[in-house]
Amino acid sequence: MEKQEIRTFGRRHGKKLSPRKLSLLANILPAILPKNIENAGNLILEIGFGNGEHVRDLAIRNPESIIIGAEPFMNGVAALLSAITTESDNQIMDEYKRIRIWPDDVRKILHDTNLRFNEIWVLHPDPWPKAKHEKRRLLNADFLNLLGTKLAPHGQIIIGTDHWEYFDWISQQVKKTALCASFPPKSKIHTRYAEKNMAGTTEPKYMILTNQ
Repeated sequence: MEKQEIRTFGRRHGKKLSPRKLSLLANILPAILPKNIENAGNLILEIGFGNGEHVRDLAIRNPESIIIGAEPFMNGVAALLSAITTESDNQIMDEYKRIRIWPDDVRKILHDTNLRFNEIWVLHPDPWPKAKHEKRRLLNADFLNLLGTKLAPHGQIIIGTDHWEYFDWISQQVKKTALCASFPPKSKIHTRYAEKNMAGTTEPKYMILTNQ
């Protein structure tokens, strides 16, 4: 029997969606699934994009790249769709037309395609802090090795979390992989989440992983 992968996220549906968001899921999402993009040039992936603020920022900062956002939580997918479309006629705004959305477990698209990414972002994944839930943590050695096989030449994986114990745990997992880690100063990584926490007592830590 094939081994079933452990689910690393919670429930997929949250509060009830508005009629507009339901319409976007039904009518806009199918058109921007990541299909037929194997030869699309520079590809950037964000895993677990929440409400999609950083996906939109990536699209604006990288206008020549295809940005793929992977998010299994449907309320987050709907929030991103709402933010990238005009409210008057639900058309995708020009600056976001190179965004693609994968509304499911990212491992499915990683296993089933030959895509290679210039950047893979994983920002603030669920730390699953209880010891009994450690096996649910996404960024284990096996998954990191999988991401390494999906990097384009000179590509990089950027990981950020403000859960410092999880950061240390990820660092230990990296040592079991073929990846090489560097630890940039936080000023080198610009995210809206980090900016909101600049005045707090907890700040994100980041690492960049590359193939050796």
